[in-house]
Amino acid sequence: MKIPAIKGIIRRRILLNYRATPDVVSAILPPRFRPKLFKDHAVVGICLIRLEEIRPKGLPKILGIASENSAHRIAVEWENENGDPCAGVFVPRRDTDSRLNALAGGRLFPGVHHLSRFQVNDHDGLISIKVTRPDHEAPLVDLQVKETTTFPERSIFTSLSEASKFFEAGCIGYSSRPNSGILDGLLLKVPNWQVSPLEVSHVRSSYFDDHTLFPPESIQLDHALLMRDISHEWHSEPEIIGNPKSS
Repeated sequence: MKIPAIKGIIRRRILLNYRATPDVVSAILPPRFRPKLFKDHAVVGICLIRLEEIRPKGLPKILGIASENSAHRIAVEWENENGDPCAGVFVPRRDTDSRLNALAGGRLFPGVHHLSRFQVNDHDGLISIKVTRPDHEAPLVDLQVKETTTFPERSIFTSLSEASKFFEAGCIGYSSRPNSGILDGLLLKVPNWQVSPLEVSHVRSSYFDDHTLFPPESIQLDHALLMRDISHEWHSEPEIIGNPKSS
């Protein structure tokens, strides 16, 4: 699905990351993909992002739109049509508070976007986000974090820099096109990539807490990262043929 280049501002982006058992993760990936491992662990997570001034490249920012969005992500590797190694993320679910994104997602813009409610508080270094679906009482995501200068020692990554490089190298996201075996790709370009650590006070995820997908011993919270006030662009990537095993 080819779209024009889109640009805007990442006003706030949280990357909540888990380490998981590779075999469990493999079972929910499209056949073309395999988990991208770090120290023998698969890496999965949730991107919670506020976008502002979003518009086709070349248009003035006054015409841009803002939205709160979430994407459940799995770090993956694959080979392109030339056999070259690639890395990025597979996105089994996207949510947004923008009706435009929900209408366009999977049609004019890569990836189905479910219309959901976002409750956000972001003040004095404390951030809480709750994402709820219209047809469910239980939250899809319920998160409380606070800004810090300390990267957690329990992480499989030895430093903030090591974690930052892992995720910066995986900025291509693929998601399923509706009623199709086609996966649409989207490249996030961030010229000034900067992250800082977050301390997680509370987190619930109806997806990653689902024991039918992730048995209790197969997944564990690893760390969370924060990005603020960063210019970025979205670009189309070549589509991939491959029926997902779940969505």
